[in-house]
Amino acid sequence: MDEGYETEYVTLVCDDPAFDVVLLDCGPREMDVVQAVRQVTGLSLWHSRVLTRQAPLTILDTWPQDVADDAVAVLRSAGARAEARQRPESDESAAPSP
Repeated sequence: MDEGYETEYVTLVCDDPAFDVVLLDCGPREMDVVQAVRQVTGLSLWHSRVLTRQAPLTILDTWPQDVADDAVAVLRSAGARAEARQRPESDESAAPSP
């Protein structure tokens, strides 16, 4: 019952690279940074405090650049050292197995 159908694999390529938001250091105003982490991530106050004390770490991953830059601005305004890092390109040359 083969009617000449072939399986075709298509790789979608996004124009916009993904960014991670990395909290490097909370600085001297820890509670302000905890509140900022809470605002950015939507986590509870307790989880935000735990994350803040584990710096340096990635608090948001795979976000568009404008969202990542906004999150970094919120964290920096609270006194934290933070940056948006572009995610490395993954090797997507291999087609998935059927």
